[in-house]
Amino acid sequence: MFDPTIYDNIKVVLEGAVYDLDLDGKILITRREDLVDLSSMSRTYAIEFARKIDKPSKAEINLHVHLSDLAAEILENPTAKPGCTLTIKLFTKVKNPEIECKHIEEQLGRIWEHRPQITQLLSYKFGIFPMMYHNQISLSFGRKVDESHLDDFPHLIGYAADSLTWLDERGG
Repeated sequence: MFDPTIYDNIKVVLEGAVYDLDLDGKILITRREDLVDLSSMSRTYAIEFARKIDKPSKAEINLHVHLSDLAAEILENPTAKPGCTLTIKLFTKVKNPEIECKHIEEQLGRIWEHRPQITQLLSYKFGIFPMMYHNQISLSFGRKVDESHLDDFPHLIGYAADSLTWLDERGG
């Protein structure tokens, strides 16, 4: 009989919490991936959503587990602390990164109560004018998650939805 791993349990709860908001009409799921990387024997689950189909900003919740964590859990290594990495990415656009990115970081820091580390990665298509930068905002929590964090997921998803609301209202 298959005994679900920490990753499997978290994925089911995370997916259910996101789909609950989708069913309530608060968000719209736009993409879902469940991947196994055979070269590294790692697993990744990603679910992307927006507030509405016509809104430009999107959020992605990404759950990842390395082989070392899977092996430690399956082999019941008593000295290991297996878990998964949870990252939230927000996607929006900016016209003036020198001003807007600082403002985005400050506001998201308030929404997320200054807990996750916030990084922004800008890119653009060469030759397209007026210049519009794609901004990928990553929120990293700097620790592994396990089943003891399951009660936090509805709050994290709520913060992600609040972040999308703010990004859309600012004209991102």
